Amino acid sequence: MQLPATIRAAFVAPLLLLLAACGGSSDAPQDTVPIADLMAPQALPDITVGDPNAPVTVIEYASMTCPHCAAFHNGVYDDFKATYIDTGKVYFIFREFPLDATAAAASQLARCVPGGNEGYMAMVDVLYETQAVWAQAADRVAALQQMGAQAGISADQFNACFANQATTDGIYAVHDRGIELGVNATPTFFVNGAQYAGEIEMDRWATIIDPLL
Repeated sequence: MQLPATIRAAFVAPLLLLLAACGGSSDAPQDTVPIADLMAPQALPDITVGDPNAPVTVIEYASMTCPHCAAFHNGVYDDFKATYIDTGKVYFIFREFPLDATAAAASQLARCVPGGNEGYMAMVDVLYETQAVWAQAADRVAALQQMGAQAGISADQFNACFANQATTDGIYAVHDRGIELGVNATPTFFVNGAQYAGEIEMDRWATIIDPLL
């Protein structure tokens, strides 16, 4: 089944308001944002991992087409999760901050995977591991449809996913709220309100998080 032309066009249409960039590493916090502002309800339910009562809350704003986001997720996240999330030290929140229409489409696909937060993050795993394939594909619709099929999403479900304008609008609204909070690069992390832009390696995470425990 072919994706409707109006939906297919959304994969390649430029997003003129997405002005942020995929950034490098960060050694010091750029700013501090009140926790109440960061934790205010979003346009879409947050994707969360871990204990909400953990002493440290880490919020990541990420774009699915950002190589630096992929590098963090593929090279650091598993160790970070084992060290801090699974041990009850960190409550992790993942928020969409698409840098282009393809990233927004990938985020929308993840939102359609069954299984709640766990299903979403499993799709994020696959998308970041294969980013060089689908994000650069000549037919990104077909590439993402193939990714969805691996998660058990049929062609009809794929079409219905991208016909859901409320999810599309919600992803853009989460992005826009990120801008209001000071996000201007991906990945951006907020650690108990302190803002860090760019990749953070495990040894750097220790210097940021351990003093808060």
